[in-house]
Amino acid sequence: MSVALVGGLAAAGVVAGAYARALAEGFGPAAEDVRTEDARGEDARGEDARGEDARGEDARTGDVRGEAKAAVLGAVRRWPLPRPPFLAEAATGLAFAVLAWRFEGSPLLAAMLYAVFTGVVLALVDWWTWRLPDVVTLPSYLIVIGLLAPTGRLGVGVVCGLALGGIYLLLWLVRPAGIGLGDVKLAGLLGMVTGAASVNAAIIAGIGAHLLGALYAVGLLVTGKGDRTSEFPFGPFMLLAAFAAVVAEAQ
Repeated sequence: MSVALVGGLAAAGVVAGAYARALAEGFGPAAEDVRTEDARGEDARGEDARGEDARGEDARTGDVRGEAKAAVLGAVRRWPLPRPPFLAEAATGLAFAVLAWRFEGSPLLAAMLYAVFTGVVLALVDWWTWRLPDVVTLPSYLIVIGLLAPTGRLGVGVVCGLALGGIYLLLWLVRPAGIGLGDVKLAGLLGMVTGAASVNAAIIAGIGAHLLGALYAVGLLVTGKGDRTSEFPFGPFMLLAAFAAVVAEAQ
């Protein structure tokens, strides 16, 4: 094990965690005003030139653009620094260090590091807003494919992504109230990343997410903070299970 690599990536993870938090804050409640104004601006610009249907399309497009704009500006408008309670920074730094240890010398390391950074962003956003924004999830498919292509593990990753995403899609079709469509899109991405590590990792990630979610639900019942009908964001448990799976199955 290279101490320099582990230490260097741990430090890089702390910095990355600060940026992940700043990006996530751009999708949170604090960014609602920015997104609303952007959507209104799109409506106003389209009012004279287009009909009612076009204005509606502008509103949807403006909302997506405004959401992405708020998130990016949150990270680049200032230099994000670690700040209390340091949860995102500590989690990302620790995760980077663990990946450096488990994937030292592996061509998969870059893809795993990207997945962790993106995972921290998505976990925070989902926990705060119960949403997994497409502007983060969907482009990540292309980025992960690009990172996996030189590793020789892209094929098995894509197959596992299709399998896990397909299973979640069936679950969503059977019981839409159980999981969100954002979880379905995330499942395909996580299946691709974990499958690149090993098929077993993809299986563990799929099962582990539901086990972690069930444990959290039991915790809500035991502590009296919820009941059998209580709902909670599922994305963080999917991401945590996927991380544990790739670490356990790293070759």
